[in-house]
Amino acid sequence: MTPGNRIAIVAVGLVAVILGYVALKPKDDDTTTSATATQTTAAPVTVTAPGTVVSTVRTTTTATAPPSFTVTVKNGKPVGGIKEIAVTKGDRVRITVTDDAEDEVHLHGYDIEEPVAPGKPATFDFTAKLEGIFEMELHSSETQIASLQVNPS
Repeated sequence: MTPGNRIAIVAVGLVAVILGYVALKPKDDDTTTSATATQTTAAPVTVTAPGTVVSTVRTTTTATAPPSFTVTVKNGKPVGGIKEIAVTKGDRVRITVTDDAEDEVHLHGYDIEEPVAPGKPATFDFTAKLEGIFEMELHSSETQIASLQVNPS
């Protein structure tokens, strides 16, 4: 093999690696807005003897969506009774509260408060970092609407 052939093979391999990196690298402004996220990675690029064969292997994994719960409040009371929500410590949790009246919803222990009004649900989106049982209530009437149980991981 001549030095010129070796340089050509290395150059083609380098171009393949650079193109693979540019195509697969995450952008700084990428945000996940859907319930699932997909990540694609590439295996190392290999260059073989004359004839230059480049092989790339891709693996795709899908992350699971965070647990999502809905609490509906009508006439100041939770529909169906106090909603029992159980998650595991470390889970990302999303709780949406709808109400037919304007109020504020408070999740004790996590000290998160969100306004709620007809047509404007309150959304709690957080990571369950504290273990235990935590009440969720309507702030004005102090009516419990849900119970969040965070179990050890």
